[in-house]
Amino acid sequence: MKYNPKEIEAKWQKYWSANNTFKASNQSTKPKYYVLDMFPYPSGAGLHVGHPLGYIASDIYARYKRHQGFNVLHPQGYDSFGLPAEQYAIQTGQHPAVTTETNIKRYREQLDKIGFSFDWNREVRTSNPEYYKHTQRIFIQLFNAWYNKNTDKAESICTLIDLFSKEGNANVNAVSDENIDVFSADQWNAFSADDQERILLKYRLTYLAETEVNWCPALGTVLANDEIVNGVSERGGHPVIRKKMTQWSMRISAYAERLLQGLDTIDWSESIKEAQRNWIGKSVGASVTFNVKESNETIEVFTTRPDTIFGVNFMTLAPEHELVAAITTADQKAAVDAYVQATAKRSERERMADVKTISGVFTGAYAEHPFTKEPVAIWIGDYVLAGYGTGAVMAVPCGDERDYAFAKHFAGQNGMPEIINIFNKDISEEAYTEKAGFELQNSDFLNGMDYKAATKKAIDELEKIEQGKAKVNYRLRDAVFSRQRYWGEPFPVYYVNGLPKMIDPKYLPIELPEVEKYLPTEDGQPPLGNATNWAWDTKSNTVVSSNEVENETIFPLELNTMPGWAGSSWYWLRYMDVDNENEIASKEAIDYWQNVDLYIGGSEHATGHLLYSRFWNKFLKDFNIVPTEEPFKKLINQGMILGMSAFIYRWEYIVDSEDKKKKVIFFSKNLIDKAVKEKAFITDSNQQSKDVLESLVKTHGRIKQSEANWNNFTPIHVDLTCINDITNELDIEKFKVHPLYSDYKDAEFILEDGKYIVGREVEKMSKSKYNVVNPDDICNEYGADTLRLYEMFLGPLEQAKPWNTAGITGVFGFLKKLWRLYADDNGLIVTNDEPSAEMYKSLHKTIKKVTEDIENFSFNTSVSQFMICVNELQQQKCNHRAILEPLAIVISPYAPHIAEELWNMLGHTDSVSQQPFPKFEEKYLVESSKEYPVSFNGKMRFKIELPLDLTAEQIEEIIMNDERTQAQLQGKIPKKVIIVPGKIINLAGF
Repeated sequence: MKYNPKEIEAKWQKYWSANNTFKASNQSTKPKYYVLDMFPYPSGAGLHVGHPLGYIASDIYARYKRHQGFNVLHPQGYDSFGLPAEQYAIQTGQHPAVTTETNIKRYREQLDKIGFSFDWNREVRTSNPEYYKHTQRIFIQLFNAWYNKNTDKAESICTLIDLFSKEGNANVNAVSDENIDVFSADQWNAFSADDQERILLKYRLTYLAETEVNWCPALGTVLANDEIVNGVSERGGHPVIRKKMTQWSMRISAYAERLLQGLDTIDWSESIKEAQRNWIGKSVGASVTFNVKESNETIEVFTTRPDTIFGVNFMTLAPEHELVAAITTADQKAAVDAYVQATAKRSERERMADVKTISGVFTGAYAEHPFTKEPVAIWIGDYVLAGYGTGAVMAVPCGDERDYAFAKHFAGQNGMPEIINIFNKDISEEAYTEKAGFELQNSDFLNGMDYKAATKKAIDELEKIEQGKAKVNYRLRDAVFSRQRYWGEPFPVYYVNGLPKMIDPKYLPIELPEVEKYLPTEDGQPPLGNATNWAWDTKSNTVVSSNEVENETIFPLELNTMPGWAGSSWYWLRYMDVDNENEIASKEAIDYWQNVDLYIGGSEHATGHLLYSRFWNKFLKDFNIVPTEEPFKKLINQGMILGMSAFIYRWEYIVDSEDKKKKVIFFSKNLIDKAVKEKAFITDSNQQSKDVLESLVKTHGRIKQSEANWNNFTPIHVDLTCINDITNELDIEKFKVHPLYSDYKDAEFILEDGKYIVGREVEKMSKSKYNVVNPDDICNEYGADTLRLYEMFLGPLEQAKPWNTAGITGVFGFLKKLWRLYADDNGLIVTNDEPSAEMYKSLHKTIKKVTEDIENFSFNTSVSQFMICVNELQQQKCNHRAILEPLAIVISPYAPHIAEELWNMLGHTDSVSQQPFPKFEEKYLVESSKEYPVSFNGKMRFKIELPLDLTAEQIEEIIMNDERTQAQLQGKIPKKVIIVPGKIINLAGF
């Protein structure tokens, strides 16, 4: 009766599915526990062994909590809208829904094969209309809400309309657009309906506005900051520029303080919390207004250092600032326009990260200092961003490093005055940036003051002249919510007189229409502009032909779609009540499950998904839809499993100077390593390589011996299917027929000991590096339980670790050894005999360690403990039911298939996953004896096992009578006998 993982795993996966073993109930007397993995996007490539790492960890914990008596919700689904499917559709003409369905089927097969305890009854897909109709509803709720600063929460827009009709807006304390004109109740009531709607758009939590966006021409869409890497699109590596577009935006900035404060209430890593704190970027300071000379314009700046107001040398505006065109003088227009155009090609992230490059242009315009009334030159520079603060800074070079560098760089040029020093400190080499240790000078009424006193005084005086006030500022900007692409949630919006109107929720979902092309239209509209039927009939409340639009009863629908983060910003709620047609989930279900207890996923979502999800959850709480402020109590970011790439080393030379035909030779890795070490191209240690290269030099005289350099060899990634992953030997014949390497079918291979040994290097696991390991291959050869245990064994969950298939055989061997405790070739060998004390000790050490490890998410050390335990039990010849039954339960979260089979072999008909987790009993670890080292003059000579309850006198009597002691003393009497019961025995002074 041998261990056959393939047969066992198929059997139990079928059992779990047929019996709904992991189905969670919304009504239970058990305490609830909600375990969730970050929503996967089902790519066509399927899973590689790096993907399941977090899933395995969450599955172990979910299974453990079930053993502990919890009602566990552990669901799974798919974030199935997105740009990759659309790009594939553009390339192939195949509908994204078709490729997405194919990809999901592939993902599901792979996930099932690894044996996850997901409740598949609750599967969701963001691209399913029955799912995204609720996303559309949340959008409508956001549109019909405003943020009341007095109550510090979102409220219905109806309450704002009521305030306007009774009081006007003078005393409304709302998060809103800047510079809204004040109006009375009478004025409001006299406004036309369209004018009222335009005003309300300035207050709504989702609104239309002209916004600076990251536009990717190649992809034909706007990208979020987290979708851009090193100035190009993460998907495809295409250039990204900044441009103004009318976009839907979400007023996440309204929640900045609550998002910040909430971080103190959740169990997340400090690195993720710090990333969010920095992204939110709270600053306390002052808003200062500068009047532009010879103009009616004003420039507002936010500064955290109002105490430095007299150190202002110049001002810098973001190149995109709306005033740039208006204030630039004719002499400077050409230079300013060229600079603005060049800046538009750089992403915000690139500009923020580039602290070395100094660039800018003087506008020719001047502002007026609020106190001295002296002229202040206005520059533009790409280190200032339009979306951060006000898009303008008052430059104080003596107190800011970047302003200092800017002033020094442009020193002596028109518009750049000498640096004013307001500190009693030397600034000849660098700015003085400290907030303490100085007294102000050259600062009028602030002279002699320190930071704290000067800050208060400066704000008081600014308020007196009505050119400033105290202010708290946040770096967090409203989130652009429009995407110019097809494969996303349609907005439930149509337009009347150019103003957005929401479709009544009872007519949702508004489903994606069919289109012939997934590219933007010829006149630059989003792909939905290609739809034949994309207009809203307000009489029939249906989508009708776009040709029927007459702007009386039939109106155009929104052409943009929602971004990828729309559906993933609330999905954990849908899992609570997936079949609910009318609500995102019932109140009863949400009140029961509350929020996610354990969330596992990548740290790359710190300022994207994790921030947006918190924002939406807080909004839903404001409207009593959810009971908790935070969606995810505990967050763990799993580390990355790195690939072990393989390389072969190419050296090529020209054999025909006329047609430039090249000959390619590949040298085995160790030959190159040796040659580099010896600094020699041709080495005596390998006659074959010497003969080949000497021949080349003679035959082709243009190859000079001096130019032949081992360091010039080109390493080429080689597909792991072409090598033996354990011996690192290249299968040359397989390599030559591989479609990726058809150019090398005539290449020569210089071997060592008859083998070509590849180079290995740890890199990110990626298809482009050909170092991807398919989990299906591991499951087919060794079994899913081996894969699960090995991924945990690789190292701490939150750290990156390299994959090495060679190490997996050890884990597989452990499972076979575990199996042999229960069965031999003839069948079950378990007895009902009473175990020995040592057997109980081995078991309870393991129960204690594994319980602690799971609670601390230290899964790698649990696997080590399993191995120790099985080795000990094997040495103890343990085949005792009292030991092996609890052991099967303890190991089942990690290796569920073999645990189920062993449990079944022991005579049980129910699933091992439903059994109580064994409890650690201290009594089995209490030692009754101690092995003492016995030392003579400090040197240990022998050991003796003695009961722990002996007194020092009793121990001394036993030791002195021991023949080994007598042999050491040789008749001498020790001057000291040092005995500490339970610790040491030492005889000295003889």
